[in-house]
Amino acid sequence: MSALAVQWSRLRAWAGSVRSGLLLAVTVALAASFLGEHYGAPAMLFALLIGMAFNFLAMDARAEPGIQFASRTLLRVGVALLGLRLTFEDVSQLGWTPVAGVVGLLVLTVLAGVAIARALGRPGAFGLLSGGAVAICGASAALAIAAVLPRRHIREEDVLFTVVGVTALSTVAMVIYPVLFGALGLSEIEIGYLIGATIHDVAQVVGAGYSVGETAGDIATFTKLQRVALLPVVLIAVALVYRREAGGGIGLPWFVVAFTALMLLRNLAPLPEPLLAAVNEASRFLLITAIAALGVKTSLAQMFAQGPRGFYIVGLETLALLAMALGFSHVFMR
Repeated sequence: MSALAVQWSRLRAWAGSVRSGLLLAVTVALAASFLGEHYGAPAMLFALLIGMAFNFLAMDARAEPGIQFASRTLLRVGVALLGLRLTFEDVSQLGWTPVAGVVGLLVLTVLAGVAIARALGRPGAFGLLSGGAVAICGASAALAIAAVLPRRHIREEDVLFTVVGVTALSTVAMVIYPVLFGALGLSEIEIGYLIGATIHDVAQVVGAGYSVGETAGDIATFTKLQRVALLPVVLIAVALVYRREAGGGIGLPWFVVAFTALMLLRNLAPLPEPLLAAVNEASRFLLITAIAALGVKTSLAQMFAQGPRGFYIVGLETLALLAMALGFSHVFMR
C-alpha cells in the first residue's frame, strides 16, 4: 500500500470517529442560528443552552471524539479567522493604557489567588493554579500551570476542581456580565474590553462579546487573546519560582499566532470584501458550533458535586478580577 493510500485510510478512519459528535454540534448550531435570527437573542447563548440538554451524550463513545474536536479545534480555527475582522483602527480605539491594564490585572489576580488560598487554609500553589486559570484562559491555563507545578505541591483533585470551577463560573459570567456592564451604562468598547479582561474561557468571551455587538465582540476577542498570549510568560515565572524547568517547550498557542498573522494580513494587504464576508460568516458558524459542543460537555451535576465550599476560592478570585477591572475601566477608560 502506498503512503498516500495509508494517509487516506487514516483520514477516513478519523472522519468516521468524529462524524457523530460533530454532526450533533453542527445540528445544535443550526438550530441556535435559526432561533437567534427569528427571536433576536444571541445564537451563541442558544447553542450553549441547547447543547447542555445533550450532556448525556458527552461521554458516549460514538459522540465524544467529535464533541472534543468541535469544542477545541473548531473553536481555535474560528478564533483565528477573527483576525481578518480586526483592523488597526479597532485596536487604536483601546490605546496602550488598556493593554498595560491587561498585564496589571493578570499579575494582581494571580497574587490575589495566592493570598486568598492561604487565607482559607490552602497552599499557595493552589492559589497560583486557580488564580492563573482565572487570570489567563480558564481550563487551558489550569492544565498548563499544573504541568509546570511540582507534583508534591498540587494534587490531581485540585486540578480537576479548578477546571470545573473556572468552567462553571465562566459560563455564568458569559450570561451575567454583558447585562451587568450594560446596566452600568458603559460604552460598547468598554463592555468589550471588560468582557475580554474578566471572563475566563475564550469561548465564553467570544459568545458574551458578540452577544453585545460586533465592536464589543472584536474588542473582547483582542483583549482576551492578549491574556492568552501571556500564558508562556506565566509558565516561565512558575517554573522559576519552583526552580523547575518547564518541559516540552513554551510557546504561543497556534491560534493566537494565526489570529495575529491574519490581522496583519487584513491591514497590510488589500482583500476583496466578498472574501472577508465569507470568512466572517464561516468564523461565526464555527464559533457557534464550538459553543454548542462546549454546552454538550457541560455537566451541572459534576460542577456542583464537590459542594459550595469548593467554589469559594475560585469565586473570590473571579470577583476580585471583576472588581479590579471595573475600577481600572472607571479610572482610565472614561
